[in-house]
Parts: sequence; structure tokens; C-alpha cells
Amino acid sequence: MISTTFMRIVAPCWKPSVEGEDSRKAGDATGRADGLLWYKDSGHHVNGEFSMAVVQANNLLEDCSQLESGPMSLLESGPQGTFVGVYDGHGGPEAARFVNEHLFQNIKTIHAAEFATETHGMSADVINKAFLATEEAFLSLVQQQWQIKPQLASVGACCLVGIVCSGLLYIANAGDSRAVLGRLDRALKEVRAVQVSIEHNASIESVREELHSLHPDDPQIVVLKHKVWRVKGLIQVSRSIGDAYLKRSEFNREPLLAKFRLPEPFDRPILKAEPTISVKKVHPEDQFLILASDGLWEHLTNQEAVDIVCNCSRNGVARRVLKAALREAAKKREMRYSDLKKIDRGVRRHFHDDITVIVLFLDSHLISRASGRGPLLSIRGGCGVPGNANR
Repeated sequence: MISTTFMRIVAPCWKPSVEGEDSRKAGDATGRADGLLWYKDSGHHVNGEFSMAVVQANNLLEDCSQLESGPMSLLESGPQGTFVGVYDGHGGPEAARFVNEHLFQNIKTIHAAEFATETHGMSADVINKAFLATEEAFLSLVQQQWQIKPQLASVGACCLVGIVCSGLLYIANAGDSRAVLGRLDRALKEVRAVQVSIEHNASIESVREELHSLHPDDPQIVVLKHKVWRVKGLIQVSRSIGDAYLKRSEFNREPLLAKFRLPEPFDRPILKAEPTISVKKVHPEDQFLILASDGLWEHLTNQEAVDIVCNCSRNGVARRVLKAALREAAKKREMRYSDLKKIDRGVRRHFHDDITVIVLFLDSHLISRASGRGPLLSIRGGCGVPGNANR
């Protein structure tokens, strides 16, 4: 019998409203839907304001995201903060949805345990343990469902997390999503883009070098295929949650589809789930943070995205950043944006990927009041978005 946990994971992702449907049905609390676009134009979190937007390109939306504002621990006495997650699925939506449902709860649980051992506070170690706990839980699910749904072994998600807590900014990334900080340069009187995440795409030379160092006996660990660097000729990223077929040799066999199976077994995981984590103090010059899936950065540079946020009102700014990327995608194919909008999901993937954009504005006055209590909020974008128009 198929488990209820499994059914929740493989249930249809967010279904956009039909073109022309009254988006007010979705309500402001959970965002609005307009065709293939979902957005939450503005809202307040513990450390300032935010704006979110998602556009679907695939037949099934594979991007998931969330914003959580409030306690960062299961303990009521724990610090409050803001958690943002962008999960870019590949091979299907199941892994991204699983991460959307489990990663933040794992952070809160592990954070509470750290309090019990008097470690206190958020830390890179808490985040790393939460990533690995989420990974192990998903791989266990793959094992449980191996005979029923072997293709779960070929599903994965790039995971980007940003946490603002106790005056510190934590950025954790496994994959090729990206976080960019808009920082005020007082001397030049302009806001500059500062990338604060490290990506794990095989197109980056340092990533290929890392793979070669981890697998010195495998000359085929990275292969240039159709002018694109791929790990084992299959996948572009070297880190993810999921992709069990490249982490455990037990899944490198039937009934997994032949196109995912490697000709030889492997002794060590080919991909890693550990994120690269950076921790920095938030300064008054740090104006906002843009967190987005790879689909956005295929069409906009870091500075272009920052300039849009600077030159637009906060209300709806994530949607404006996303639409700027779509206009660039249309321009590359020598077509008008208005014509691109008419192309349905699935076919749309030939023009751009699913795109998630979250803009998190940082209010230094609120951040400095580390013990203060702000608005409690939990909102999801993409797979599993709550609300009548988003199921």
C-alpha cells in the first residue's frame, strides 16, 4: 500500500489559476495567481519587508519556496528571525516539495537541541545538520518506495537558504540558486550587488576541480556534453538534496530507467548534500537580499537585478524582477513579451525555466532589536502554495 507520506509528496503541485480568473480569490494572505504567475507583492517579516514571485515553465512546477518569520527554534524562549528557502527541483517536483515541508522544521528541532546543550543561537552547524537530516529522510523515502516508484531516485533539488537572526545573516547553498545582497556604497552613493552564495554548477572551473579532487580515479567524473559540463554526463550540479541514484550505488540498477544508470557501480557518493555556508554580520549598508532560482540568473546579472529593486517601489518588486527576466528570455528568441505570455506550461520550458524570486528588505533598526518580537508568518510559493487558487 502506498503510504500517506508518499501521497502528500507526489500530490499535484500548485496549479495556477486559468488566464483571466479573478486573482482576488487567492487573497492577499497567501498571495495571488495570474495564469502561470504566482506572487505575494508585499508583506512584513521580523526584520523588515519582503516581496515574492514565481512563474511556471515546466509541465509540473518544480520550484518550491518558503518564507518563515518568527521563532527559529521549537523553544518559545529562542530567538526570532526570518527564514527564506528557495528549492529548485529537477527531474520532478517531489524532492523540492519534500524539502519545503521538512528543512525548516529540522532547523527548528536541531536549534532547540543546541539550546539544550547550552550552545545557544543559530549556527552554521545547525543549518548543516538540518540539510543532512532532510537528505537522509528523503533517501529513506526513496528506499521505501523503490519498487513502487523507482523514478524517485532520479529526483533532486538545489537548495538555497537565507536566515536573518540575532543580527547575523546565514546563507547556505547546495546547487546553483543564488543569493545577492544589495549593499549601499556610501562613497559612490549607489547600491552595489554583492553575491553572498557559492554555487555548485559544473560550468564553474573550481567546481570541476573539486570533483576531480574528490574522485581522482574517475576521469569521467565531469564530461563536456553538448557544450555543457555535466557530472557523469548526467547532471549540471555537484550538490543537491535527493538524486539518490548518484549517491547510493544500491539505486544504480533496475527498475530505475536505463538513462540514469551508470555502467559501473561506485563506492562513494558522486554528489554531496552538504551546503556551502557563510555567516556575516548585517550592517546598516545592507539594504536587501535577493534570493532566486537559477532560472532568473540565466537572464539577469546580479547588478541588473539589484538595480531593478533600487529603482522600483517595494510593493510588487519581486514580480518586476521576474518580468524583467522574462522580457530578456523573449528578446533572446526575438519575440515580444506579450507573445511569450501566451505560451503554455511545458512548451514554455523551451524559453525559460521555472523562476522563483524573493526580495527580503533588511531594516537595520528592527535587526538591532534582536530580542524584539515581530510578525509571525509562514508563506509558501510554488509547490504546495496554500489558498484556493493555488492548489
